[in-house]
Amino acid sequence: MIRVLLVDDQPLVRGGFAAILGTKPDIDVVGEANDGQEAVDQVRANTPDVVLMDIRMPRVDGLEAIKAIMNDPALAGVKVIILTTFEMDEYVFESLRRGACGFLLKHCDPDDLVRAVRLTAAGDAMLSPSITRRLVAEYAHLAKEPMANQPRLDALTNRERQVTILVAQGLDNDELAAHLVLSTATVRTHISRAMSKINVRNRAQLVIFAYETGLVRAGWHASGR
Repeated sequence: MIRVLLVDDQPLVRGGFAAILGTKPDIDVVGEANDGQEAVDQVRANTPDVVLMDIRMPRVDGLEAIKAIMNDPALAGVKVIILTTFEMDEYVFESLRRGACGFLLKHCDPDDLVRAVRLTAAGDAMLSPSITRRLVAEYAHLAKEPMANQPRLDALTNRERQVTILVAQGLDNDELAAHLVLSTATVRTHISRAMSKINVRNRAQLVIFAYETGLVRAGWHASGR
């Protein structure tokens, strides 16, 4: 059973999402929160698998809530999906940098909502990879110059760099496996090792790392071995 917490200052949004998710036999909505502080309190009390988190809320916003959740070792298994009204929102990028797994538009289709919760709970492909890649590329470019010689980048093997580039280009695990002629399990292993070496929690942060270090723009050939 996937345990979900809904966080939004608009009761209608929470109610709509709860109604959709509540019909699924493998999903249990364990609570709702009106702002970031309530979210953190409920995450600590209920340890949900997935949190659907609005960004802009009164009192304590989603950014601060994500920071508190990600900095608590007892909540290491909790995954956060950001809810947003606009795709190109600088707050979404900052949420991904702080540890959110991906984001959903509030007006998304019900099937996309359910699929996102299931994929995130399973630790699978990043949500909306093409949109997320575009957003990350835009804000990473504006945020800072690439750091191609960063020690964390040097820690990656050639294969791990190759896989990181392909993840940043929006490929999911099955597409990566087909492209590299590897098993999906092997692809997952390479991704897991890369994330461990550079100390990031999820694929969204791996994509940000690829852009901020200049790995994607550094002329690395994804077909190399």
